[in-house]
Amino acid sequence: MCIKVLFTIPPSFLSFSIMSSIAIIGGTGLDLRSDSSPLQHVRDERLSTRWGDAFVTHAKYFEREIVFLHRHAAPDGSARRVPPHQINYRANIAALKKLGVTAILASTAVGSLRSQWCPGTLVLLDQFLDFTTSRPKTFFDERPVHVDVTQPYCPHLRTLLQSTSSALNVTLEDGGTYLCAEGPRFETPAEIRLFAGWGADVIGMTGVPEAVLAREAEISYAGVSIVTNLAAGISPQPLTQTEVLDAMKEALPHVAHLFLEATRHYRDDPEILSRRAVREFATSDFDPSRWITN
Repeated sequence: MCIKVLFTIPPSFLSFSIMSSIAIIGGTGLDLRSDSSPLQHVRDERLSTRWGDAFVTHAKYFEREIVFLHRHAAPDGSARRVPPHQINYRANIAALKKLGVTAILASTAVGSLRSQWCPGTLVLLDQFLDFTTSRPKTFFDERPVHVDVTQPYCPHLRTLLQSTSSALNVTLEDGGTYLCAEGPRFETPAEIRLFAGWGADVIGMTGVPEAVLAREAEISYAGVSIVTNLAAGISPQPLTQTEVLDAMKEALPHVAHLFLEATRHYRDDPEILSRRAVREFATSDFDPSRWITN
């Protein structure tokens, strides 16, 4: 399913100088080639990395270079969708690093563990819990490289999204803990009770290790979760895929508007923590960034 994004940009925003490249990661994507899309010079690319191939879309938005990564896209560009537990997260992040991306805005579809967060709620994440079991979670299997994730979502980007949402009158819940489950099945009510006791607010299947790998790659990362349903045991009805897709269809234009406008005001700061997360591990014979992209 693709969502066509319709909105008007005020002429006052047209002056802009090209800055560092920024990426948008989404599962169910935007229709980048539709007549109504504000994006220009759209082209697809298949990138090879030491971790595997990744499929991305390049575009321009008011002179800003944007890379869109289709999280569930098959690396060969076919119509096949890759399930959450089979996504090659390392290839995806390495490809963005290879392209010179310095920031990522990522959307995730989630179930809500808060009854007051109904479908359509947008949550600006600030913490995560990792309940995945079988995914490669680091670029650095050959030597110890320990990244700090006290603030796993970049405060610099979170502030940008907060200010942009206020300007656009898009409501964001400020702060939420994302629990990443392995999938592809949905959770049991007993698991949801356990996760709620741990402090989880929303639950999805794709946010980790994506956020961690971005930190290892020294790419700033912020996540906005789209609530598509109440989690098992909280909702009185069984969850269906149709319910998820219907909620995404309603919310995606708002997220697209928010992310695209935020890209216009993004400025890279190479001295913030997320942009120098592994710098101290560099030695005369080991460069973490080159290890990821070579």
